[in-house]
Amino acid sequence: MFRQLGVIGCGLMGGSFALALRRAGLVRRVVGYSKSPSTTERARRLGVIDAAAESALLAVSGSDIVVMAVPVAATESTLRAIRQLVEPGVLLMDVGSTKRDVVDAARRVLRERVVSFVPAHPIAGKEASGIEHADASLYAGRQVILTPLPQTRPELVQKATDVWAAIGAQVLRMTPENHDAAFAAVSHLPHLLAFAYFNAIVNQPAGREYLQLAGPGFRDFTRIAASSPDMWRDVLVANREEVLKQSQRFRQALDALEAALLDANEQALEGLIRQAAEGRAAWQMGAARTPNGAGSSGAPRRP
Repeated sequence: MFRQLGVIGCGLMGGSFALALRRAGLVRRVVGYSKSPSTTERARRLGVIDAAAESALLAVSGSDIVVMAVPVAATESTLRAIRQLVEPGVLLMDVGSTKRDVVDAARRVLRERVVSFVPAHPIAGKEASGIEHADASLYAGRQVILTPLPQTRPELVQKATDVWAAIGAQVLRMTPENHDAAFAAVSHLPHLLAFAYFNAIVNQPAGREYLQLAGPGFRDFTRIAASSPDMWRDVLVANREEVLKQSQRFRQALDALEAALLDANEQALEGLIRQAAEGRAAWQMGAARTPNGAGSSGAPRRP
């Protein structure tokens, strides 16, 4: 059990982590900080935290586990604010969607104190954000990717693994580089495409009329276009190199489909569609058998 959890960023992710640790009996006390005092006060009234801290540093004071649930663009400034109290025995984690930029910031700012840092990316969330939507079950059955640095203390990596597992998460480990390459493909590019596709519809003269005819498939495809603009701005900028690589691959695939259409080449068009349909069916079947993934080198693996 931890003596005190310090939550920096009392929103959906940080609040859910606090509630999950409470429910699992893993923490005695929770102290929270947010840039907006009203947010921290709501977290206290809702019972997510026990006390509000006036600064990020004070949220770390006396805490033996700290989670930074802040936008990825705010990681470096947050680390600077708390650096002096990140002691070797403190388990410090983030929940950001990108990892190379987070790790680079940690190396620059924490220096020798980076031994306490275990970067984490829980693959969880809701369409609605904010402390009001915090949920103790948010991470149950979800994957959490850890990307520890070579300098990170092994016992803290194990402690992080145990904490996430204790609240129901399935823990995997990757390098920061492989994490960002993978999530550019399966998360960041799909968001970029959803934003572009929805904008392409609504910016047409008859776009609003078309939307009135949209069915479940359109809703499924565009659901992530409703994601937080500021959060996804930061994620896409932070991982822009890998996202742009995936965007080029997507353009090649789209070009092939368009070429088949231009030539009215039904056989080629059907072949490309069949390739996608069969590939997705095989992936879905494989995912059902091994939901955590497997592999070596750059692939996700269990700690």
